[in-house]
Amino acid sequence: MKATAQRESHLSTNRPPRPEYGAPEVNIFETKDGYVLEAEMPGVSKDGLEVTLEGTELTIVGRRRSEPLPGEPLFRECSPADYRRVFELDPAIDTAKVSAKVEQGILTLTLPKSERVKPRKISVD
Repeated sequence: MKATAQRESHLSTNRPPRPEYGAPEVNIFETKDGYVLEAEMPGVSKDGLEVTLEGTELTIVGRRRSEPLPGEPLFRECSPADYRRVFELDPAIDTAKVSAKVEQGILTLTLPKSERVKPRKISVD
């Protein structure tokens, strides 16, 4: 599975600027049945998530709620940027069975392997 972080760019000065995206940090695990991808997206709820699959390209976008701050921050380490990350999936993944859940800012995607690539026992006559 290949991963690329993409940033939106300004196409021209006549258009309003697009929001800048940060790449969420991910962990990818292989299991006997497929893969599990965990993406850290603090501040993103279920309503702010968009997971799309086009061919073998998986895109995750997380939008944070933009609540007004009570004043001008004195110190800021957290970026207000939304998240975006694109992955090129292995063709052996059964894209019809991909599932997603989010809990406490962690998006978990389950990417099952296709039955045709799983090991199987062949009976001998």
